[in-house]
Amino acid sequence: MPLEVPMTVPAPLRWLVSEITSMRACAPAERPPLVHVPDADTSLIFRTTSARRSALLVVGPRTRASYHVGKDFPLCLRLRLRPGAARLLLGVPMTELVDQVVGLEELWDDAALWDGAAGLTAAPAPPGDDVRRVLGRLQAALPARIAARSNADLARSELVRATAQALRDQAGQQREPVAAIARRLAVSERHMRDVVRDGIGVPPKRFERIERVRRVLARGRAHTARWAQLAATAGFYDQSHMAAEFRTLMGVPPAAFFAGRFPSLQPC
Repeated sequence: MPLEVPMTVPAPLRWLVSEITSMRACAPAERPPLVHVPDADTSLIFRTTSARRSALLVVGPRTRASYHVGKDFPLCLRLRLRPGAARLLLGVPMTELVDQVVGLEELWDDAALWDGAAGLTAAPAPPGDDVRRVLGRLQAALPARIAARSNADLARSELVRATAQALRDQAGQQREPVAAIARRLAVSERHMRDVVRDGIGVPPKRFERIERVRRVLARGRAHTARWAQLAATAGFYDQSHMAAEFRTLMGVPPAAFFAGRFPSLQPC
């Protein structure tokens, strides 16, 4: 299996980045499939190849799972951005990045701001230094990008963050309708939907669907004999609702997924 290690998010990045994961490749004979699960959050990915080439990528919101043949990445560092942060950092509506992977340089056309991160794709550092080098560069580049945003941009980002938090807090509780969340946040439902689509890439109800399936993914292996209980704690109406939603987003039923029976693997 690949070595996947959660890392501490540096203090200057904590209001932008929710988690950092470092993954290093395993031997070819042990290389598992790459399973990209649905995720409403956008991520920054730094990766190197066996030829010591590197790339800095933006992975937009994923609305459905994809399954790929395992690849050789000596280092893959993933920074998962908080809701609302991606729009501020990247400067484009997140609807343009749904189910897309693009190079960061395609979005950051400001030479001064890009310079802080561009060195990441230059000549590689010695093995073991990559993680420190990547995080050091991004700590300099990302806050500088935010500093160029207006107060109105920051307010919209905060509304996105508050809406996402309200939707994520509903696991195992009675669902709060989107209209009620809007009233609680003192905005119109239409305005909240528009801001969330722009800032996250998907509307609130699609965000909810993705989050429910992610709860099943996080808890499924411990609940495979208690599907009805898992459905209730993950926020579904019942077990059949969970099975249908899971299959729509993951491509296979829950039991098949947790048994490792995936759809046909595609080239990455």
